[in-house]
Amino acid sequence: MNAENKKLIGPDGKELSSAKINATTRTLERNQENIDYVPVIVKRSDESKRHPDDILEKAIKEGLIQYQRPNFSLLLSAVSAGLILGFVGMCVALVSQVIPSEDNMIANRLAVAIVYPFGFIVCILSGTQLFTEHTATAVYPVLDKKTNLKSLLELWLIILCGNFLGTFISSFLLYSSDSVIMAKVGFVDIANHLIHYSFGEVFLSAVLAGWLMAQGGWLLLASTSTIGQILCIYIVTFIIGLGGLHHSIAGSAEIFSGLLNSSAPEYLASLKFLTSAVLGNLLGGSFFVGILNYAHIKKTQYK
Repeated sequence: MNAENKKLIGPDGKELSSAKINATTRTLERNQENIDYVPVIVKRSDESKRHPDDILEKAIKEGLIQYQRPNFSLLLSAVSAGLILGFVGMCVALVSQVIPSEDNMIANRLAVAIVYPFGFIVCILSGTQLFTEHTATAVYPVLDKKTNLKSLLELWLIILCGNFLGTFISSFLLYSSDSVIMAKVGFVDIANHLIHYSFGEVFLSAVLAGWLMAQGGWLLLASTSTIGQILCIYIVTFIIGLGGLHHSIAGSAEIFSGLLNSSAPEYLASLKFLTSAVLGNLLGGSFFVGILNYAHIKKTQYK
C-alpha cells in the first residue's frame, strides 16, 4: 500500500481527517520546538521588569532552597563568604593608610566607599551565603508559613558562625602575609575606630546597614542581568561605606585583623561591637525589608 493511501486511525477507532492529521503533526512539531528552543514570549518576559509579586515569590523560593540544604553544606558556603569578605577589610585598611580619616574625613569616606563594594560583589555573585542577605530572605518562607521560627533561628546561627569563622581565617591569612600587604597600621586604626563607639551608636548604624543590605538582596532578585546585579551591589555597599555604617561580617574581618595586629588587643570591646552590629543588622534586614515587603505586597495581592 502506498504511503499516500495509508489511513490513520484515531483513539476512537475512526479514520482521521486530513485536517486532524495536520493538526496532530503540528502539535508534535510544537512540542519538539518547545524542547529545542526557548519560546519568544518567555524570553521577552525574562528581560522585562519584574512585578513585586513575582519578586516576592522568587524570594520565598530562594529562601526555601537554603532551608532544604544540608547544614554542613550551608556552613561551608558561609565560611567561603567570610573568607571573601576578608578582602573588604584589606581594601579599607590600605585606603585608610593612604588617606587617614584624621587628616581628611570626607576624602577618607569617599575612598573607602569606592573600594568597599569589591569584596561584596565577589561574595554575592559567587553564590556564597552571607548573613546580612539572609536577615530578610530567610524570613519570607516563615511569613508565608512554609517553615517555622526554629528553622529560621537555626539557619541564621549556622550562617553567622560560618561567616565569622571565614572572616577570622582570612584575617589570620592577611596577618601572616602582612610583609607583602603592609596593612597592619590600617587594620589597627580601623579596629580602634570601630570599638570606640557606644553599643547604641553601633546598633543604630547597623540597623541602617542591615536595611540597605537586605534591600540589596531584594534588588538582586528584581534584576534581570549580571551587570544590573553588580550595579545593585555596588550602589548599596557604596552607600554603606560612604556613611561609615556598620556591617557585622565585614566589620568582623576588620575587628579580627585589628586584634591580631594590635599590641594591646581589646577583646571585650570587640565582642561588644560585634554583638551590637549583629543585632542591628538583624533588625534592619528582617523588619525594614523582610516583614514590610511581605506585608505590603501580600496586602495588595488579596485586594
